Amino acid sequence: MKLLTSQQIHQWDAYTIEHEPIASLDLMERAAARCTEFILEKNLAAQAVKIFCGKGNNGGDGLAIARQLIDTGFQPVVYILEFGARGTDDFQVNLHKLHQLSSAIYFIQAQEFFPEINRNDLVIDALFGSGLNRPLLDLSAALVTHINNASATVIAIDVPSGMYIDKSCKGDAVINATYTLTFQTTKLCFLLAENAELFGKVVVQDIGLLPQFLQETETIFQVIEKARVAETVKPRSAFAHKGNYGHSLVIAGNTGKMGAALLSAKACMRAGAGLVTLNVPQNAINIPQTALPEAMCAIREETTDWEGFTTIGIGPGLGTNHDALGALQHVLENFKKPVVIDADALNIIAENKQLLQHIPAGSVITPHPKEFERLFGKFANEMDRLNKAVELSSQYDFTIVLKGHYTLIANNGSGWFNSTGNAGLAKGGSGDVLTGIITAFMSQGLTGLDAAICGTYLHGLAADLTLQEQSQESMIASDIIDRLGEAFYEIRADIE
Repeated sequence: MKLLTSQQIHQWDAYTIEHEPIASLDLMERAAARCTEFILEKNLAAQAVKIFCGKGNNGGDGLAIARQLIDTGFQPVVYILEFGARGTDDFQVNLHKLHQLSSAIYFIQAQEFFPEINRNDLVIDALFGSGLNRPLLDLSAALVTHINNASATVIAIDVPSGMYIDKSCKGDAVINATYTLTFQTTKLCFLLAENAELFGKVVVQDIGLLPQFLQETETIFQVIEKARVAETVKPRSAFAHKGNYGHSLVIAGNTGKMGAALLSAKACMRAGAGLVTLNVPQNAINIPQTALPEAMCAIREETTDWEGFTTIGIGPGLGTNHDALGALQHVLENFKKPVVIDADALNIIAENKQLLQHIPAGSVITPHPKEFERLFGKFANEMDRLNKAVELSSQYDFTIVLKGHYTLIANNGSGWFNSTGNAGLAKGGSGDVLTGIITAFMSQGLTGLDAAICGTYLHGLAADLTLQEQSQESMIASDIIDRLGEAFYEIRADIE
């Protein structure tokens, strides 16, 4: 699913108006009707309804909602923010129509005109829509603060006023919505953690925009869909043998951190690698031989030949001492196939930046935000960090998996957001499992990008399936591994 910029969203409206064809006023009526239906279904109009409108088309949506609520027997009060502009043509037409039905229309020209808002009121935010390109100031910002301070139920139309579609609004005045009724498709701004307290529950309202525009439009960002994963992760041949699915080497674990090594190696096996060898320090060699009998073991201090392996995953629980640095350097200098780099291996690179240039082409790195900042510097906001990941994915020949609630996979100047997973993944060991899964997919012949996309999606899906038996609080990393089989069945359910 493609994520559009603000400009592309307005182009989609224009495309539909031209090619359906439909008048812009009728398209606005259709959008407003979807919002009105939601309000009525939730029985929210039983409260006192106060609708705040700007003078753009978002305000026009608000006026149309007010009229539709009046037609169903309710008496909303409308407040129009007066800031000099005449208003768009569609806004003016809807204002004229509303004047025929109601006298409860007020213009806000200064703060003394702000109405009292009670906690039990329903506030509809139709002040500023997806076209906003600068922070709210003066009267607009003051009105947003006034609404937020009331702690009423707030429905934002399309986006909360003050929020940008495709850049950060950190520190700006933004409506704090209970619900956001967004049109046709989700927006990039709803995937940012720093916005999570602002948009509330997002409900996508289908307003009939023509899908051909989306098919013909290129975007930098998109959301991973199940069909993409199902098409990429092929069912196994009945005549396959273990050699067909690669030999993964997992270099992981150190004193006190052997759990990370076991989790990563076991996930690698569960995700389909034909053979897995776990490379650990000599003093820990007995641990995997008893705890993970399906894996072969190699002593780190004695391993010098990497050529027999299809892919290497390195980092979980590795430590950052001199021996760990030596192991990572040896891999980067001698192994020319793609590798998966995570955790301590990333921290070592952060302290030895020259190693970035030696990461083999087609590899995958899997930093969480703090690891990403250690590698590439601090960022003013989340959107800057995401844009930097995409930029770096053009600069370097590796895929970046920037972990988060909506993990971003960046490759060659484009970004894919993962749509699976839940807060139960916020536990130690979850990242080690992801490293093992991605390593397994690369061993089976997937490119770094496809391995990252499929691995991240299935990792999150397994976590979602875990909620059938565990809560987010009780979920642990081993549960994700145990549910991987069900996750594979789930992605194939629609095609088998």
